[in-house]
Amino acid sequence: MGDYRKILKSIEHKKGKATKFLKNNKPKDRKFGLGQKQCDICGKKGFGHISKYGLNYCRRCFREKAQDLGFKKYN
Repeated sequence: MGDYRKILKSIEHKKGKATKFLKNNKPKDRKFGLGQKQCDICGKKGFGHISKYGLNYCRRCFREKAQDLGFKKYN
């Protein structure tokens, strides 16, 4: 998927073309699913997202912050 914002910048002075381009090429806003959830720290989207207890962290950021939040690692 290309970056549509670069092309939009080049045609933004042409109002008709810009609106038509946005209608057909802008990625749609996600209301549910993997593309909607995002990590609060790094901004990563998708798989490996921990949203339980309202955390909204990816698994990597959760491992860094877990002890600060009060979670304990059991062996």
